[in-house]
Amino acid sequence: MMSQKSKQELAEALRPRYQQAGRAEKCRMLDEFVAATGYHRKYASHLLKHWPRRRTRQRRRSTAKYQVVVGALEQLWQVADQICGKRLVAALPALVTALERHGELRLDQPTRELLLQISPATADRLLRPLRRRLGHRQGLSTTKPGTLLKQAIRVRTFADWDDARPGFTEIDLVAHGGDSAQGEFVHSLDIVDITTRWSEQVALPNRSQAAVTAALDTARQRLPFPLLGVDSDNGGEFINANLLRYCEQHQLTFTRSRPYRKNDQAHVEQKNWTAVRQIVGYDRYEGQPACDALNALYTTRHLYHNFFQPVMVLVSKKRDGAKVTKRYDAPQTPYQRVLAAPDVTEADKARLRQLYATLNPAALLRQIRTQQAAVWKLALKAETG
Repeated sequence: MMSQKSKQELAEALRPRYQQAGRAEKCRMLDEFVAATGYHRKYASHLLKHWPRRRTRQRRRSTAKYQVVVGALEQLWQVADQICGKRLVAALPALVTALERHGELRLDQPTRELLLQISPATADRLLRPLRRRLGHRQGLSTTKPGTLLKQAIRVRTFADWDDARPGFTEIDLVAHGGDSAQGEFVHSLDIVDITTRWSEQVALPNRSQAAVTAALDTARQRLPFPLLGVDSDNGGEFINANLLRYCEQHQLTFTRSRPYRKNDQAHVEQKNWTAVRQIVGYDRYEGQPACDALNALYTTRHLYHNFFQPVMVLVSKKRDGAKVTKRYDAPQTPYQRVLAAPDVTEADKARLRQLYATLNPAALLRQIRTQQAAVWKLALKAETG
């Protein structure tokens, strides 16, 4: 019986000739190799076809070098709400500076420099033991077609939305009706700016036309730049004379997506999960107290996510058969994207910088957790028969 080392040496000796041989010669060489080594024919063929990858210990040594920053990295990952390595590494400079400014983090200079030069892959490897998955269940859709004024509000498709300046947004309603769509319950208006990915959420006690328009006005006041346009789905809460009149009064472009085409509103649909469902869940909430508690949570959330949560924007997508290759830009927070936008005034940017200097991401996250607990206490449990 050949030793493992002898088998490897035989494979290395045969491989160059095997790769240059014709079909019949390959078959003969493969038969001889299988007979000599006892390998399965498929495995033997693989060994002769491919040069083995040379493994080095460089990666292990590189990861071991960062063991001294694991504690700080874990703290920062928790403050960043357990985001992925690519987004976390992009957020580290701002997070470290903010936490040090507020006394939440203390690092010596060598550790600080090592932490800030960590790669996304290394960060993910170091954090792998701490990661855990979050489950969720599917909620109910309460969107009903709105027929009024459909012809007055022009349809746009995803490809047509090419406004490259802050202020053009997608809006949607998220229902908090639990397992039932009966009766009156709280909704959340979700609004996301296409260019900067700045997002706002406002809770409303019901989905009436007046409540939706009032919630949109609240979100408009909180945006760090003028609202220029809104794009909605075809629900009756949006396709109505009340909202159309509001947009005309404030000179807002008002468009709608195609019916039953969720990809037309891909930006806000994604935010419905990350900005609402992940924070609030799928329980049922009714009444003004629940609405007020949700709005208090959203007020804190908009500071934390817009100023300290980097987002990656899809810049290209290429399909080659069944394979789709997506390319994203460098992760940046919505705050950073607003500062980089040439169409935002310097006065608006100065106000944002002043606000940013006062924010403590760790304190904001603790406040979010406290407000989440207060919201969840107001959830209505489903009746069991």
